Amino acid sequence: MSSVMDNVQPAVKKETQRVAAITGIGLILMWIIFGVMHGFMPQKVPLDYTVFLGGAVGGCVAVLNFFFMGLAVQKAAAATDEDTARMRIKASYSQRMLLQMLWVVVAIVVPCFHFVAGIVPLLFPGTGIKIAGIFHNKK
Repeated sequence: MSSVMDNVQPAVKKETQRVAAITGIGLILMWIIFGVMHGFMPQKVPLDYTVFLGGAVGGCVAVLNFFFMGLAVQKAAAATDEDTARMRIKASYSQRMLLQMLWVVVAIVVPCFHFVAGIVPLLFPGTGIKIAGIFHNKK
């Protein structure tokens, strides 16, 4: 029986793992900041399960978004004509934005998630890649 991951190119797997690590580091830093802020302002900044749950699900959505982008690029690169490739990338972008917008609405509306802790992780992959690029270029 073949796995879904069998058709995924090694570069997509490797970069998704890198983004997952970046997102994990970002989550840990975010939770530390929540802890420090909770220490100074316990009435305004919570440090409960909603912060951890929101961050964990938000981080998963961020990594999934990157993975789906990688799959779309992989499929577009395999396309035989440019119009098909462009259409696949546009469709992927729309679907991934819809997924993220849906998560933002859920994070705001559903009380078991802290909305800030759920939304901020969506920024970790892009920010982490840019920061890593700065340090990588200096070598």
